[in-house]
Amino acid sequence: MPSDTNTPVAVVTGASSGIGRSTARELVTRGWRVIGVGRDPQRSAAATAEIAEAARDGGEFTMVRGDFTLMSEVEQVASEIAAHTPRLDVLINNAGGIRDRQVVTDEGTEATFAANHLAPFLLTRNLLPLLRKTTGLPDVSPRVIAVSSNAHRMCPDLDWADLQSLGNPVAAYGRAKLANILFTRELARRVHPDGITAQAMHPGVVDTNFASHGSESVRAHMAAADTVSPDEPAETLVWLATGPEGGRDGGRYFHRKAEEVPAEIAQDDGSAARLWTESEQLLAKLGF
Repeated sequence: MPSDTNTPVAVVTGASSGIGRSTARELVTRGWRVIGVGRDPQRSAAATAEIAEAARDGGEFTMVRGDFTLMSEVEQVASEIAAHTPRLDVLINNAGGIRDRQVVTDEGTEATFAANHLAPFLLTRNLLPLLRKTTGLPDVSPRVIAVSSNAHRMCPDLDWADLQSLGNPVAAYGRAKLANILFTRELARRVHPDGITAQAMHPGVVDTNFASHGSESVRAHMAAADTVSPDEPAETLVWLATGPEGGRDGGRYFHRKAEEVPAEIAQDDGSAARLWTESEQLLAKLGF
């Protein structure tokens, strides 16, 4: 990707399919340079061809590969992104997923918690220098956008004694989505002085491969649900990434281009600050 500092750049994780693919495609049609992150090689190759073909007005697309259940691969992805571009206007933390059972990675993390919370936390932390650098460009308001879920409403709180839900894999996904909102809230507080904004959003029930690794009950629920196309939540993500609303008053939660009030626990500043500290400590124990 050329080092042209005049064209806005977005990073979209989970860009090989679903919401991320639709979001990346829409951004390149608007002339943005997009760096996507995908895990599966076949889906990544197919998405790259489709998104690149859609590019208009100088838009470009590059895909990097990484498994976000592994923090070592998240760090590698962050390094590759920094090598691809001298600026970063928007980071969209979209990648995630659900499992039908507890899976512990080779690094010792619970896979659902790792992919849905630890990975975006680490990626954002490692890309903050690039986001801060971009604030020095004229008429730019860098943003970090998290794809959370109303599944966070299932959780009365995080379990601070078992943050990864190693003892309760059923609760892992909902807690990770709660963590997305709390992380966004604390991130918004920390980066506001730098001119960076952080927002979170709920995509709705979307017709994607989200439930492919979920339990039988989750797959049955998704099959029977009244779903929307990935293009619908992509519209909200692009709106948050490019419009004025996404660049003001950070730490908010959106659905269908409108602000919503998340669960009470998701608004707790003390929990947001503690989650940041606990996440840093956990990553430090893992060597990151």
